[in-house]
Amino acid sequence: MSRMKLRLLLTAVIAVCTISVFAENDDKKDKSKGYIFEDEIDLPTTSVKNQYRSGTCWSFSGLSFLESEMLRLGKPEVDLSEMFVVWHTYSTKAKKHIRVHGNLNFAAGGAFHDVTNMIKDYGIVPESIYAGLEYGEENHVHGEMDNVLKKHVDAVVENKNRKLSTVWLEPIESTLNSYLGELPKKFEYEGKSYTPQSFASDYVGLNMDDYVEISSYTHHPFYSKFILEVPDNWSWDQVYNVPVNEMEEIVDYALTNGFTIAWAADVSEKGFATSNKGVAVMPSTKVEDMSDAEISRWESLSDKDKEKELYKLEKPTSEIEVTQEMRQEAFDNYQTTDDHGMHIVGTGSDQNGKTYYKVKNSWGDYNKYEGFFYASKAYVNYKTMCIMVHKDAIPQSIREKLKL
Repeated sequence: MSRMKLRLLLTAVIAVCTISVFAENDDKKDKSKGYIFEDEIDLPTTSVKNQYRSGTCWSFSGLSFLESEMLRLGKPEVDLSEMFVVWHTYSTKAKKHIRVHGNLNFAAGGAFHDVTNMIKDYGIVPESIYAGLEYGEENHVHGEMDNVLKKHVDAVVENKNRKLSTVWLEPIESTLNSYLGELPKKFEYEGKSYTPQSFASDYVGLNMDDYVEISSYTHHPFYSKFILEVPDNWSWDQVYNVPVNEMEEIVDYALTNGFTIAWAADVSEKGFATSNKGVAVMPSTKVEDMSDAEISRWESLSDKDKEKELYKLEKPTSEIEVTQEMRQEAFDNYQTTDDHGMHIVGTGSDQNGKTYYKVKNSWGDYNKYEGFFYASKAYVNYKTMCIMVHKDAIPQSIREKLKL
């Protein structure tokens, strides 16, 4: 081999080695900063929607869950109308609010069973038939409508006539028609004629009685049903009660067997960093666990900055060990409240091999995961209010205890 060829060969080898070293260093650097997820289970779901400035997450997530149920069963993909459900829920809620003399939480919030109850009673329509945007906005902005509806029901409750008129409901439903649009009685979809009821039975084809809600609290007996005492459970529907480890078992069993889960949870924790980090975690970081250099820097911060420092989440961190007692205490003292409805559609692992649940949100394409995020098991176990699943998504041993 000539000197020139040898020199070229050595140069090429050095270049390859240098590139490999830099690539290895970059890889290490990437893995040391932020969260890096690899999907493990990624179940079929429809596109991410945007509830925008409306308190209707329960309708968006509940219908997203049912849309995935259709896909699981081999049915066609369809975008179901959230506002059709909202219209009927508000009307039904108004009737109950008046019946209990105004002693009900008459507001925009709701629960997953509102979705299944309204579909069972009134049917459903596609989004393309009923978008619910009749008030000069391109996205859902419900502040004005919510206030107008609340003033209507308050006026009915406060009336001085000693008895209700026969028309008190009319202005409420008229308001819903003005903002969301009049409900379709018949419509054409994909070349066929439907009513909302026939579309629910013939096209959607899901049995709403197959879906149950699960929670985990100790102020009621396990393996019984109880009314979950949260303001948005205006209909006083019941949930099944299981220990927290079995609630986790249900979630894991469901995902492993192709079922997604509707998830209602508290999202007020500082570890709910889904916008900038794409994660929801419950860090166990404590000052006493810091190095001397970290403590020195920490002590120089203001109290507000100290709090932020503990939740920077620059990389995967250790988390708290969730117990049944912690869940109950957080619920009893209002640290866990019924904030938000979401949709668990799979699992993923971070760069350390730790498993998280993949969650579909209803805030549009708002983060680096295009509207999805990853919630740790600690977060889900601690902050879950309730879940909704198909009965077949519950392990047989737990179903027997629940007599399902």
